[in-house]
Amino acid sequence: MSSTTKDTTTDSPDVMVEIRAVHKSFGTLEVLRGIDLSVRAGEVTVVLGPSGSGKSTLLRTINHLEKVDHGWISFDGTLVGYRRDGNKLYELREREVLRQRTRIGFVFQNFNLFPHLTVLENIIEAPVSALRRPRKDAVAAAEKLLARVGLADKAGVYPKQLSGGQQQRVAIARALALEPKLLLFDEPTSALDPELVGEVLDVIKDLARGGTTMIVVTHEIGFAREVADTVVFMDEGRIVEQGAPADVLDRPDNPRTRAFLSKVL
Repeated sequence: MSSTTKDTTTDSPDVMVEIRAVHKSFGTLEVLRGIDLSVRAGEVTVVLGPSGSGKSTLLRTINHLEKVDHGWISFDGTLVGYRRDGNKLYELREREVLRQRTRIGFVFQNFNLFPHLTVLENIIEAPVSALRRPRKDAVAAAEKLLARVGLADKAGVYPKQLSGGQQQRVAIARALALEPKLLLFDEPTSALDPELVGEVLDVIKDLARGGTTMIVVTHEIGFAREVADTVVFMDEGRIVEQGAPADVLDRPDNPRTRAFLSKVL
């Protein structure tokens, strides 16, 4: 399938994420088939596409939760998961990969909170254990984050006592606790009841207004139209169209994009 690219620049000095010729297979199933994408600092990139198009896998390669088979990804000028020696790439040690991940927040669709920890303990766990921050400082920061996501009164409760929307807001606060330079969202509202979707999207919109660099995989077209700087449409492991929301959502060039949007708009 041919690729359509609208008004994108890949050599800008403010590019935070650079993805080049990335391929990924699981057994005989090729999930990513040569992905090229650049994400500028301070911008929001929304990734759309049908189920099975490779969206979530692409997101997971950005912080090396999935290893790429070919190609490379850089974040903030540094290769993700690998170091280069001449013309060869060598995988980093797990400790070095974990250090890279502290700078890339990841919010999963199913929250992934620790059920045996309180809300506050969920948020401070990584700053204390991974970044060695003093517990007192981590607690103070966590309390501010809970207020930011509208859950200042939930610090002492456990995840099972919260609604799905509240759990996802805690998950966002937990990701922010590491003060990442990039936030990845993998369908953050897909596991929520419809009436809870808005409260989570409002938090993400607030982050966007604050200049947080984000890549968001979602089916929420209205959110993409309102918040995205760039909309990317994936199909069968390829980026078939990308550009400004008005271009991709209102005037798509690719017939696959048009077919998908006709069903969801």
